[in-house]
Amino acid sequence: MTASEQFASHALSLLWRDLPGAVRAATKIFLLDTLAAGVAGVHATYAKEVMATEAAGSTGSARVLGRAQTLAPRAAAFVNAYQIHAQEFDCVHEPAVLHPFSAVTGALAAECSAGPPVQGEVFGAALVAGVDIAVSLGLAARSPLKFFRPATAGIFGATASVARVRGLSQAQTVAAFGHALAFVSGTMQAHLEGTPGLALQVGAAARNAIAAADLAQAGVPGAAAAIDGTFGYLSLFETLHDLPPILAELGENFAVTGLSIKPFPTGRAGHGGIGAVQALMRDHGLTAADIAHMRYEAPSLIARLVGRPSHAGMRVAYARLCLPYLAARTLYYGTAGLDAFSPDALAEARVLERASRITVTVDDNPDVAAFTPACLHATLHDGRVVQVHVPALPGSPAAPLDAEARLAKIRACLAFGGVPLAAETLAAKVEVFDHLHDIGELIALTCPAA
Repeated sequence: MTASEQFASHALSLLWRDLPGAVRAATKIFLLDTLAAGVAGVHATYAKEVMATEAAGSTGSARVLGRAQTLAPRAAAFVNAYQIHAQEFDCVHEPAVLHPFSAVTGALAAECSAGPPVQGEVFGAALVAGVDIAVSLGLAARSPLKFFRPATAGIFGATASVARVRGLSQAQTVAAFGHALAFVSGTMQAHLEGTPGLALQVGAAARNAIAAADLAQAGVPGAAAAIDGTFGYLSLFETLHDLPPILAELGENFAVTGLSIKPFPTGRAGHGGIGAVQALMRDHGLTAADIAHMRYEAPSLIARLVGRPSHAGMRVAYARLCLPYLAARTLYYGTAGLDAFSPDALAEARVLERASRITVTVDDNPDVAAFTPACLHATLHDGRVVQVHVPALPGSPAAPLDAEARLAKIRACLAFGGVPLAAETLAAKVEVFDHLHDIGELIALTCPAA
């Protein structure tokens, strides 16, 4: 069997009721987190422009998270996924270096709110399968990140999810993967320059997943070996890769249990530094006035993703991926929250001056996908050096957030998005989503009345 056939078989055969309890519980936790991030994304930078662009000439009944207006499914999927990722607040799979829920949920929220009713159990199975497939592609990589995996791997996970809720055949799903290959894209140039292109690419992955399923359902043939063919996904997008060991565990180990919740709306690579600064203040009683300069020593991926220098006039997307800025903001405000990226916040002189005295250096870790271990070295004005070790990122399986911290994040997201919905109400609905006859009820709950 080709990898496409194995992925299709996994997605179409998975049954929610047969999944281990821990898998079902994790799915609910990360679905709630993702929906809330999507609602907060209503007020993300450029979300207004993205919505206006997609709404032009688009009519339909597909829901957009946090909004009253409905769109055609493909357009709604694009906006949903953009909003979920635009503030870098979406959950992440660290070993795979991708955000697997973003494109999958963006596409499913549109798909399940526009068509025939989709039962909660089918929706849950589609989520789990889509995350499995996207993460499998990330884990198969054996070389440094070259393309933006939340988009490039994400489209295959989203395509599988849409195929599952539609009940496509094995052959149709394989064809849909072939169309996804034709549509796949995701450049890291947007990351380098700090433009909104990262979230736009995740949006495109969600939109094109629906397009891929539409084409396959219409009978249009797609490449049969889209994943592992000579010019398939892995050969084109990953320099070194080894998929067979990952495929051997498909259906036995479920990727959703290995996800991390982000406690801060920033690039995941910045979370260790933010948490270390918080520990420096909490455990050592230090403030910005005590510290001359700081150095965050971490694996090469951290320096590559968030080691950029801070400067006046930073774009929002750049600042979210700038550890010197994030650490400096935390020194003065105790955290880097959703309010840390307003024009006034980004222009605050004392934060920018402090950020100029914070650097990121590379340790000797040979793992090109490692986020930890890391260490913050704070040099005080009296010459002493205080170290804070970071064995795991906050919100990871090794350092999970407790239930109250997770709910606090939901409250913050809903408030930022301006949706008059209690976090407890949304959480209660997510907790029973697998009993719903129509998952559209859950999606509609996030949307204010028209």
